[in-house]
Amino acid sequence: MPELPEVEVVRAGLERHVVGSTIEAVEVLHPRPVRRDHRGPSGFTAALVGQRIDAVRRRGKYFWLALARLPGHDDGDALLGHLGMSGQMLLHEPGAPDERHLRVRFVLVTPQAHRLEMRFADQRMFGGLVVSAGGAELPTEIVHIARDPIDPAFDDREFVRRARRRTSGIKRLLLDQGLISGVGNIYADEALWRAKLHGERPGDRLTGPVLRELLAHVRAVMGEALAQGGTSFDALYVNVNGESGYFDRSLDAYGQEGRPCRRCGTPIRRVAFMNRSSYFCPRCQRPPRRTVQHRRGGPPPR
Repeated sequence: MPELPEVEVVRAGLERHVVGSTIEAVEVLHPRPVRRDHRGPSGFTAALVGQRIDAVRRRGKYFWLALARLPGHDDGDALLGHLGMSGQMLLHEPGAPDERHLRVRFVLVTPQAHRLEMRFADQRMFGGLVVSAGGAELPTEIVHIARDPIDPAFDDREFVRRARRRTSGIKRLLLDQGLISGVGNIYADEALWRAKLHGERPGDRLTGPVLRELLAHVRAVMGEALAQGGTSFDALYVNVNGESGYFDRSLDAYGQEGRPCRRCGTPIRRVAFMNRSSYFCPRCQRPPRRTVQHRRGGPPPR
């Protein structure tokens, strides 16, 4: 699933090309991507045609196109999107061949009076789009989502305070979008490897300096991923021009099972985690003692 760097790459690409454009037409080719919009496909279309795109914003793994404020309204609406596992927002000149999994087509008229197609393609259709009424600044649908670590307004002290009150493992906390958004499986594993922390270390057993150092590693790995266009393991994640990112070549932990740790040479290990996988170095990232005892048949964790 695309994480913060991948969604930010898409957001930035849209910002460069569609801000100031007017939505001339919308074609919903499959109803599932707009399933969360109570208006249905026809109402979704009617709510967008004629609207001008004023900005492209993001929080965590969500992005939205802020639309111009209408007369008599306090704020503009927004086209809120989530890429899910395989969603793509692509830009094309009119007449370019349709993608196999094209779901929604937007015809835009740029400030220079050129037409441009913005397309939402999604093979697995876990992603989606919805028109958020009055959501130009922050859609109500995602007010529960925490700020992300590259947001200038992210509160490091509050994150540390809340994390130290939790007994959950630190990887679960990194994936908790109500605590810190945008971090997914890939960048959690990478940041934990850099910090030499096992993902099952409980939050309440970590000190403030350790958590602040972990945040620094989260930001560093995400910054490096952004510079390389994100992480692409297959053709499902691409930027708005259909190009893949290259950060998968720089991964130290995620997906590296059996390969030697770049720090100590110990083979990277994979374990099941929340219906997914966790990758870590068993030497550099030693599991907490209570986890070791439990696996050896000792008393269960308290």
